[in-house]
Amino acid sequence: MMIRASIVAGLAAIAIPTSTAHAQRGDPWDIAAAVLPLPDSMRAGARVLVYRGADLVEVRAGSNDMICLGDDPTHKGLQVSCYHKSLEPFMEKGRELRAAGITTRAAVDSARLADVKSGRIVMPSAAMLSSIFAESDSFDALAGPPEKHRALDVIYLPFATEESSGISEQPAVDRPWLMFAGKPWAHVMLPR
Repeated sequence: MMIRASIVAGLAAIAIPTSTAHAQRGDPWDIAAAVLPLPDSMRAGARVLVYRGADLVEVRAGSNDMICLGDDPTHKGLQVSCYHKSLEPFMEKGRELRAAGITTRAAVDSARLADVKSGRIVMPSAAMLSSIFAESDSFDALAGPPEKHRALDVIYLPFATEESSGISEQPAVDRPWLMFAGKPWAHVMLPR
C-alpha cells in the first residue's frame, strides 16, 4: 500500500504545472503583486482578480472603488494593473473579446465602440488606471515592486481632444499627453 501511495503522489506531482514559480505562489503573492500599482493607502481595500488557468477569479472582495488584475502567468514577465471600478464594463468587454479569439486592436475597439454607442457600456467622465511591468516575475511581491520595473499611470477622459482638454496629443516622456483623442477610451498618459 505504501508503494501505491508513493506512485500516486509522484504522478500527482508530475501533473501539477511547474513551468513557472508564479503558478506555485498562491493568493498572498498574487494579491501583493496585483495591488503594487496603487498607493499604499488604497491597496488593502482593492478588489483583486487573478488568473487560475484561463479563468480570472476574484480572490479578494474590495472595500474601495479600485479593481486590480493579477499577473497572467502564461505571459513572460510581470504585468499588473489597477483601475477604478467605473472602467470595469469596458475592461471586462476587452477580456471577453480576447477570450473569444478577437485579438486585433481594430476588432476589439470596434466591438467596444458599438457597445458604447448602444449604451451597453457607459464610460465614466474620468477614471484612473495604473500598471506595473517587469521583465521577470521572480521577486518577493510581499516586499514591494521588483527592482527593475516600469510604471504607467493613465487617466481616462472619454472623448477628450486637445481642443477640449488643453492636453497635447503629441507623445512625450517628460509631460502628460492625450492618447486616442476623441475616442471613448481617450486617456492622458502620465509618464513617471
